[in-house]
Amino acid sequence: MPVTHPHIIQLLQCIDLEEQEQVKRYSLDQQHTLKSLKAEGLALHPIVVTRKIFGYADYPEISFRLNFTAETNQFKDGAAIECFYTGEEPVKGVLISLDGKVGEFRLFAPDFPDWIEDNGVGVKLAPDQRTTTIMKTVLNNLENNKELFQLFKQLHDDSSGEKTPAIATNHSLLFKNQHLNESQQQAVIAITQNENITIVHGPPGTGKTTTLIEAIVQLTKAGEKVLVSAPSNTAVDNIAKGLITQGIQVLRTGNASKVDETIFLHTPEGRLSNSKQQKEIKELKIRAEQFRKMAPKYKRSFGKEEREQRNLLFKEVKNIRTEIKKLQAYNEEKLYTEAEVILGTPIGLYDVKINHLTFHTLVMDEAGQCIEPLAWCIFPLAQKYVLAGDHFQLPPTILSNEAARLGLNKSILERSIASVNNIFLLNTQYRMREAIAGFSSDYFYKGLLQTATHLSNTGTHISFIDTAGSGYNEEQGSNGISLQNEGEIQIVQKLLIAENLDVLTTAFISPYAGQVAAAKETLPKEMRISTIDSFQGQEKEVIILSLVRSNDDGEIGFLKDYRRMNVAITRAKEQLFVIGDSATIGANAFYNAFLSYVEKHGIYKTVWEFE
Repeated sequence: MPVTHPHIIQLLQCIDLEEQEQVKRYSLDQQHTLKSLKAEGLALHPIVVTRKIFGYADYPEISFRLNFTAETNQFKDGAAIECFYTGEEPVKGVLISLDGKVGEFRLFAPDFPDWIEDNGVGVKLAPDQRTTTIMKTVLNNLENNKELFQLFKQLHDDSSGEKTPAIATNHSLLFKNQHLNESQQQAVIAITQNENITIVHGPPGTGKTTTLIEAIVQLTKAGEKVLVSAPSNTAVDNIAKGLITQGIQVLRTGNASKVDETIFLHTPEGRLSNSKQQKEIKELKIRAEQFRKMAPKYKRSFGKEEREQRNLLFKEVKNIRTEIKKLQAYNEEKLYTEAEVILGTPIGLYDVKINHLTFHTLVMDEAGQCIEPLAWCIFPLAQKYVLAGDHFQLPPTILSNEAARLGLNKSILERSIASVNNIFLLNTQYRMREAIAGFSSDYFYKGLLQTATHLSNTGTHISFIDTAGSGYNEEQGSNGISLQNEGEIQIVQKLLIAENLDVLTTAFISPYAGQVAAAKETLPKEMRISTIDSFQGQEKEVIILSLVRSNDDGEIGFLKDYRRMNVAITRAKEQLFVIGDSATIGANAFYNAFLSYVEKHGIYKTVWEFE
């Protein structure tokens, strides 16, 4: 039966647009040279291979390092990639992890390419057709699931009236965590009473993860089986660690090769590592290796018969892989049944095929970073839903401007917040000094975000360094794509000395990848240097924020996405230094309000004070 609901049709259209944009953006052709892909942060080249193993289900896994500084913001865990070498057919795979200059990826191939350790091998992002296909399949079937389709229609109802934070009714819960504040307790009570969908709105530093862990503990105590998800592996692992500490029987699905030892013991591989079945899997892997050795190295001079023989041998390798997967699935079945809480990313949970199990509640963290179609991939697995996050921080990253215009960059949290009444605001932040939190509280959270008493101001914690009239203008970076401002980097160097800042507890952040690349060439190597987008969810004692924009036209580009600024100015715990040109940004109401706030609650300096 064809899809009839206009919002489902629109989401399917958005996915097509995004897929087309990915194909266009990630292609390595005459229009998109390797140089331009590298400049846009879409390719890493050359890589140095440091290790090769046959890992999960006997797929080739490659560890590598970079001998250069790169902006790797778009290389997220689980991203679809291609490993390439000039003149050879690229091999599809998935990025397992990338931390600084060290990474790891898995190839979907029977063996390592012959050229994998040659000079000039690279990795580039590729269209994620698998995730796209899954999202389309789920949306096409949504109208057939009456209860879920009802929820979809509820969330797409245009009731975007003003919502006030809800209040949970009295409940005699015995909290395991005795340190929760009143708003955190309210959220936990609401989650235990939830009958449909509850939202936990957690501004920066308000203890969202702590609250969710307590709520999950309470749900399992009441006999519920809980599913936990988040778009990033880091967020999933943070909750997993907290639940393990609480003694909850958890099972962490997905890639186990990069989790730490504490969590590995709670993955299917970790739980089965000494079992009889693992011995069988080991034997199957040895057989696969024998077939690979029998397959002669590929040469261009291959005749038809040799090529066919090689293909038959590699077909056997693929068959063995299928056998390994079946054996793993059979042995894991008992683990999935016994676990109180199963955790994973949306696609990770979809992949393990646990539809036959009954989950009472799905808890989704970082819901503000999850595009809506991805959420519907796992909503069918549970009966009730908890969405946690902050829609005033950065939305999901979408490549297609047209898909974003049609709403694909609207997260499941932002979509839900307009029509759900059960919204519980965590109202006390424990990260930063009151002066640092104050502007965000006023502008984004209607003055409802309080600061824990021990973080009252003890001096000046927020400063703006104004470059107006200095001639420190923005310019195109060396990559010709992103902007940079050399003058602002010079101020950072002077600021480090003048304020005697410890580079290990100081981070430099900027909205522009070009500025980050320039800063990495100049600022101390020990210092954390990052785009704002990459730094979401992190914190440092001292943050230096470089706004870059300085021009005669008052053009501020994507500084207009104020949610990015909300992330930027809420990363510092003790000191926040913002460097910018008041003449360029001051005509904008948001930045004008920010400048007024700093004049009232902090220090307003000019660049001339650093001469």
